[in-house]
Amino acid sequence: MFTNKMVKKRTCLSPTQVLAIGFASIILIGGILLSLPVASANGQSIGFINSLFEATSAVCVTGLVVVDTGTDLSLFGQIVIITLIQIGGLGFMTAASLIFLALGKRITLRERLVMQEALNQFNLEGLVRLTKNVIGVTFIIEGIGALLLSTRFIPLYGFKKGLYYSIFHAISAFCNAGFDLIGNYRSLTGFVDDVVINMTVMGLIILGGLGFSVILDIWHHRRFKKLSLHSKLAVFMTVMLILIGTAFFFIVEYNNPYTLADKPLPIKILASLFQSVTPRTAGFNTIDQANLKDASKFMTILLMFIGASPASTGGGIKTVTASVIFFLTVSVVRGRDDIQVYGKRISHSIAHRAITITLISLMLLIGVSMVLSLIEPQPFIDILFETSSALGTVGLASFDNGSMSTISKIFVMLTMFAGRVGPLTLTLALANRQNQSDNSIRYPEGKVMVG
Repeated sequence: MFTNKMVKKRTCLSPTQVLAIGFASIILIGGILLSLPVASANGQSIGFINSLFEATSAVCVTGLVVVDTGTDLSLFGQIVIITLIQIGGLGFMTAASLIFLALGKRITLRERLVMQEALNQFNLEGLVRLTKNVIGVTFIIEGIGALLLSTRFIPLYGFKKGLYYSIFHAISAFCNAGFDLIGNYRSLTGFVDDVVINMTVMGLIILGGLGFSVILDIWHHRRFKKLSLHSKLAVFMTVMLILIGTAFFFIVEYNNPYTLADKPLPIKILASLFQSVTPRTAGFNTIDQANLKDASKFMTILLMFIGASPASTGGGIKTVTASVIFFLTVSVVRGRDDIQVYGKRISHSIAHRAITITLISLMLLIGVSMVLSLIEPQPFIDILFETSSALGTVGLASFDNGSMSTISKIFVMLTMFAGRVGPLTLTLALANRQNQSDNSIRYPEGKVMVG
């Protein structure tokens, strides 16, 4: 019987390295395809750096763009984008497994180990079945979303174009990518009062951001009490963030003449709800992000930093990570040694990893923001907004990304890549390091003062 150590000895790359290299390879291929003249609407290449930026944003399901997808890219370029989004949303190994299954190829132990890490699973049992369920759930939800969107897009754009728009935006929304075909960088601002489009897109964003394991858990058990602790934490934090965000944006932007002031009360509520949902790594917007008040921009930054749930199509430090830190804080305040949640106890090793992921992500956010602030002539709140959007793989922007210098685009690309691959890789690396450490050695306890 093979073990993880035996597999590692036989291979040069660890599963986490395979994931990172796999994503990077797809980004490079996408960048090459998008740099071809045929990918541009005017028949002239958009440039390799811009192409690589677009490919990185698509594979990392971010949505930050330096060219307008709807007007600057040809049909070929748009198809490349949506294909990269689907691969990025499903995950590199899930997409590869889909090809293996279609070809009837046997999935090896090494590939199962990579799938285990990609899907954040604790063991190898049932991985192939889970992957099939992930693929099936994805296509079913995207299909329903496309059908609902077609009721609005087909009357507006005609059957062929409307159906194409419906499929594209359904995939982009469920994968939390934020790419749109509306044109002129408008996103969904022209549909701020369209209930069907708003509710459908928000539904797709939330489902994609919950994570495949949570969706399947909800489908099988139907009741909150019967869900796993992981699912309970993901749902709890998701609902809390949406409600808090909606109330905040409604109050702060209520009288803002550039966002909500001129809209009737129901549309103000709908727009506030959408603005609360979309920072969960989606990137669509129904109100102009540049005209948000600074307080609203900062709230959006916080929501983008937390992001979606583990093993989902979104980024960020993840809702469950934030939940663990929240309940750890509650336990400390109450003087408890254990982290108690819903009748369960969370180990301190998980809490340590959650804190470490958050701190490293925070350091990356601060570091990149400081570098960009030295290069780009933008207010710091907008620089922080841009960096948070890249790290959280969100795609919202409060200024024109196309105006950034080449070096800034490279920094943003690296941040998007870190946001998509980094947290998962970091968690697994910490877990492996912990398993390999010698716990039999304990040093004398030292006393320090904190707080």
